[in-house]
Amino acid sequence: MANTSPKYRIRPIAEGSLIDHLLFHRGVKTLEEKDAFLNPDYNKGIHDPFLMKDMDKVVSRIIDAINKKEKICIYTDYDADGIPAGVVFHDFFKKISYENVMFYIPHRHKEGFGLNSDAVEKIAKQGAKLLITADCGIADVDEVAHANSLGMEVVVTDHHLPHDVLPAAFAILDPQQPGCNYPEKILCGSGVVYKLIQGLYQKLGLKEGMEKWSLDMVGLATLSDMVPLVGENRILASYGLRVMRKTPRVGLCELFKSLKLDQKTLAEDDVQFLVTPRINAASRMADPVLAFELLSTDDIQKAKGLCKVLTDINTDRKVQVALISKEIKKNHSDADFQAVPLIVVGNPNWKPALLGLVANSLMRDYQKPAFVWGRDEEGIIKGSCRSNGSYHLVDLMSAVEPGVFHEAGGHAMSGGFAVSNDHIHLISDHLIKALDKVSISEIDSAIDVDSLISLSDINWKFWEALDKMAPFGEKNAKPLFMFQKITVVGYKKFGKAGEHVEVRIGNSDGAVLPAISFFNAENPTYQLSQSDVIDMVATIEKSNFKGRPELRLRIVDIIKSK
Repeated sequence: MANTSPKYRIRPIAEGSLIDHLLFHRGVKTLEEKDAFLNPDYNKGIHDPFLMKDMDKVVSRIIDAINKKEKICIYTDYDADGIPAGVVFHDFFKKISYENVMFYIPHRHKEGFGLNSDAVEKIAKQGAKLLITADCGIADVDEVAHANSLGMEVVVTDHHLPHDVLPAAFAILDPQQPGCNYPEKILCGSGVVYKLIQGLYQKLGLKEGMEKWSLDMVGLATLSDMVPLVGENRILASYGLRVMRKTPRVGLCELFKSLKLDQKTLAEDDVQFLVTPRINAASRMADPVLAFELLSTDDIQKAKGLCKVLTDINTDRKVQVALISKEIKKNHSDADFQAVPLIVVGNPNWKPALLGLVANSLMRDYQKPAFVWGRDEEGIIKGSCRSNGSYHLVDLMSAVEPGVFHEAGGHAMSGGFAVSNDHIHLISDHLIKALDKVSISEIDSAIDVDSLISLSDINWKFWEALDKMAPFGEKNAKPLFMFQKITVVGYKKFGKAGEHVEVRIGNSDGAVLPAISFFNAENPTYQLSQSDVIDMVATIEKSNFKGRPELRLRIVDIIKSK
């Protein structure tokens, strides 16, 4: 018999059907909760925007600016949350034919995250009277004060956790700020902007529901930013996908075509693994304005050109990340990384914008915190870090002696930092020394499998029930299943270079299903032969390859018989 790996733990069976069991382990237990979860209802689940602190004040100020024909600047972050937020604003101003508006997206490498003083001065010189941030600004105390001194009023719309001191903005929309009673605390940046647009539509008496056409952008951002897909976020993501499947937005339609995606059957995986990387690649490798222009243009030819540019940039991004990873493997052995409590690697030739991806891979491979640094275009040593949960990264960086980090911030599991040239080669020593000052967390390395099931359980009726749980993401993980004592009845490699694997598996009842894995053809675990008996951990998915609907498994792991 195949041996189930101890790294997997089968969740205890809950009462009711398999779907009830899956929902129970996602915190959905009552009949009312199940109905709301399986049947997302926009009218019932979207909260009144005016429950958000300062919403009345912000809506009134924007309407006043419109009436006075003041120049408005929308200042967004450069990622796949901030850029769609800017497009939501663009949709609104286009709808009301207001043209005295400008958009500013900072350059990731030259300007960094959030407001910066040089940009604030440029915006003031162009005559802006009202500066509105999107997906940034809550930590920019000095920059907001600078904008105030230049005669601009600032409205901050953000979703990040505020620091102890809030910026002296005209108003702040952030559900996480003190005193805000908005029910959904963890919206993404585009979600906060959408609430503002809802408020503006209401106050201006615009046609009810027209703002929903911007839900394609809000859904894209909600799925990209990895916010919990429960509550209002679940509705925004679900309806966002519905709008994406029928959106006339030229840039998105052309992007779907270039990726050979069937727009009518678009799923969250298509967004997260194909669309989002191309939006983010613009800022990582070139200029974020390229992504904004793609999503806001009405010009088909321009959209086609931008799709090609973003795809080429994304390909370059993957090549650069692969080269960095190859260099790390060349210069460091597994034993090197296993012998230390945390990993620190860097090279001044590496682009800081790519290093979060590299740090995440190192953390995942070695199950310990990883810090990776490079040098930006201004000559500043910057890096990204990721944790497996054993240490809180912000606490760890805060415990390093003063003067080592110029900047350090983020969350428990991910963060960024800047270090002086004098300290960079000693950063590993500083971090290891700081480990004694912070608490270590017990890591439960076992992976929860939702259920042990048979291949015979998988049919279209089961898929339809399972699909009602989508979209999947944070707080609603794609169900993970264990299949035991299954037999390999077919095996092949596919892809241009034979880099992917398809395994046909069967059981004693005669059921046979295909199971696939991408980029694992050379992995020894995936080297299988006819009649091998294995256990498999996998998710279930619907393939529409060449227009033929088929149920298949997406392999997570293979456990061979011993």
